[in-house]
Amino acid sequence: MIFMLCGTSDARELALTLERNGLSLLASVVTQSAADRLGNTSFKTRVGRLDKDSMITLLQEGNYRAVVDASHPFALEAHANAIAAAAAVGLPYLRYERRSLSYDSHPRLIMTSSYEEAARQAKELKGAVMLTTGGKTLEIFAEQLLGDPNIRMIVRLLPCLENMEKCVTLGIEQRNIIAMQGPFSRELNEALYRQYGIQVMITKESGAQGSVDEKLYAALEMGLYVILITRPVAQLSVVYDSIDDIIAALDSVGGESFYKK
Repeated sequence: MIFMLCGTSDARELALTLERNGLSLLASVVTQSAADRLGNTSFKTRVGRLDKDSMITLLQEGNYRAVVDASHPFALEAHANAIAAAAAVGLPYLRYERRSLSYDSHPRLIMTSSYEEAARQAKELKGAVMLTTGGKTLEIFAEQLLGDPNIRMIVRLLPCLENMEKCVTLGIEQRNIIAMQGPFSRELNEALYRQYGIQVMITKESGAQGSVDEKLYAALEMGLYVILITRPVAQLSVVYDSIDDIIAALDSVGGESFYKK
């Protein structure tokens, strides 16, 4: 049995491929919405966040032989918990991550390595700023940008209760909230930029499946500044970006123990 953290659309593809290849797994997701997106599958799914201790307990209680971490590239806490939990119970840990994208230099493309740096860059640029970085780090941008009379901060995020409550707590006005579920086409991105008069767009490098290209190139071609938060570098000797490679790796560390009997 494989314990798999699922946090992206390509993680779903990996889970379904493992299932089709006869491997037994439990898919762990944070929200019920994410569980629903997995669709009708024969493998089990659990919903809810896990800290290190609760993950260790889960691994100890189940007949698991490996941990596959296919959570979001920016989910640093989830990565750390999975690595520590796997080590604590003596299981192999395999990281699966969508390929990173590369971008040509552009005079309006600003690369940053942190949310804090992105917020500082936006504060210097001023104007209407659209955040497409999710709800988890909203407070970092709110601290820097809200209250500046020369900045209008517009947030585009998932329409879940947790995000809406955070917006209210931080004092983000309703007129500045775009609560929508992606992925977004290039045409829709352009329409939203025009509707809100956006001058600066902030995003993070999540990979091809994260629809970064559509919003980034649309923004640059419309003359907007784009602040791109680069992906954290995984502190691992091996990161798999191919489904075939991770299946081969599972075969090498566990063999028949992963397969349905």
